This record gives sequence, structure tokens and C-alpha cells, in this order.
Amino acid sequence: MSTAFRLKRLFHPQSGRCFDVAIDHGFFNEAGFLAGIENIAQAVATVAAAGPDAIQLTVGHAHHLQRLPGRLKPSLVLRLDVANVYGKKLPRRLYSHMIGNAVEQAVRLDAACMCVNLFQIPDEPEVGEQCVENILRLKPDCERLGMPMMIEPLVFQANEKAGGYMVDGDEKKIIPLVRQAAELGADIIKADPTDNISIYHKVIETAGSVPVLVRGGGKVGDREILQRTHDLLAQGAAGIVYGRNIIQHANPAAITKALMGVVHHGLGVDSALALLTKA
Repeated sequence: MSTAFRLKRLFHPQSGRCFDVAIDHGFFNEAGFLAGIENIAQAVATVAAAGPDAIQLTVGHAHHLQRLPGRLKPSLVLRLDVANVYGKKLPRRLYSHMIGNAVEQAVRLDAACMCVNLFQIPDEPEVGEQCVENILRLKPDCERLGMPMMIEPLVFQANEKAGGYMVDGDEKKIIPLVRQAAELGADIIKADPTDNISIYHKVIETAGSVPVLVRGGGKVGDREILQRTHDLLAQGAAGIVYGRNIIQHANPAAITKALMGVVHHGLGVDSALALLTKA
């Protein structure tokens, strides 16, 4: 079975882009990650009703999406790996472990894609090695069972600054890691934004034919996230994967629709903001 069949379920038929909402943060055992998703069933239902292309969930919570009735609900992106690398103070021993029989579980849950990390953490090469090993083990099963693999190359700043979600936007670090993800066999790449958005086309170029979706990073204001999204798409990004900028928003459904306007319908920032004010 070709991975391309499932991959088509992620991308909008008119725009050709993907808007994936990540609601997998509870997997990582960080109390601060639970804001906005304390009631996971409600969070999934709210976002699903707004109609993004996909929702990223874990094996324990995928049912909240897949049990929703109808054929028009968002596609499932299944998070495969759990890690303990996100705190301000790193534990004595770091890990990045996959769920068992990962690709088979993704197939049984009717996922359209699965997501796995590729970490680059200052002075912690061993956890990066674990990520590479995870990907190398997954790829043959992905090909055999027709399951697309999204690789998430993450370049960390030092954890003590703001925990492991503090993006290092240095293109000299992001570009080689994105290239490694492509070389390892990614079907989709979920990558950090660069500090200088105007050079993001270099990230797209290094990924070759692999579509690049951009991570949202830390929570920012409405205008900033909409402007950044607009500018990244103009640089050639194939879509976005945002989490906290949606699930921690005062109106998750409204910001989802505003971002969909930018991603799929070519709305400018002011027009997208107007959708928010009407909500």
C-alpha cells in the first residue's frame, strides 16, 4: 500500500496545504503543558468542530477524535514517542521511547499519519541518537503498511532558559536537521520557524520534495501568529502544526478558523483578524 494514499487525507483539496492542530502535550508529563486541555474530550471536540485538516493525538486519546460521527472529521496524526526532555531542569537520564508496535497501532487507529521526534539538544547527543534509532526502526514498517511518517526535527535552546519548547531559530542548526529528517525517509517534516522568516525558503529547499509544516512554538498574540503564518506560507511552507497558540487561546475555535482562512483561503492578516472579532 502506498503511503501517498493516506497522505492525501492530510492536505486540503483546494489549497494543497495542511493545518494540523497538536493536542498531544500531556504525553510528556509536564504540568505546564496541560493548560487548555485539562478536559481533553472537550478540547478535541471544540477543535474538531472548527474543521482543521488534522489533529495530533496520542494512543491513549486518539479515540476522542475517532469516535466522532461522520466522515468529515479531521484526520488523525498519531504521536508515537514520549520523552522527558522538556523541563527547565533536565532529569539525570533522558529518554525518547516509542509506543509498542507503533505502525500497527497507527493502522488500527485509522491514522492518516504518525509523528516522531528528531531532537538536537545542547550537550545531550544520546537522546538524539535514540531518535535516529526510533526512525530507522519505523521506516520499514511504514513502507510495508503504507503509513506516512512525519519527522519533527527540534533544535533546542538550553533547557534552563525556558524548557525544551524554547525554539532555537538559528537556520544554521535547523537546516541540517531538516535535511537529516528528509534523508532518514520523512514523508512530511514538521520544522521550527527560523528567527528570520524571510529565509525560510532555504529550509524548504533543503527538504527537497518533502512537504514542510511549520511548528507554532511558544504562545504569542493573535496578530503575530497570523502574520508569521502568512509569511511562512509565502516562503513555501506546505502548512502548519500549531498547539498552544490554539488550545490556550481564549477562543480556540475562532483562532482555528482565522488560521484556516490564511492557510487555505489566502486571507490577509487584517481579514483573518476580522474573523476573530466577529466570533
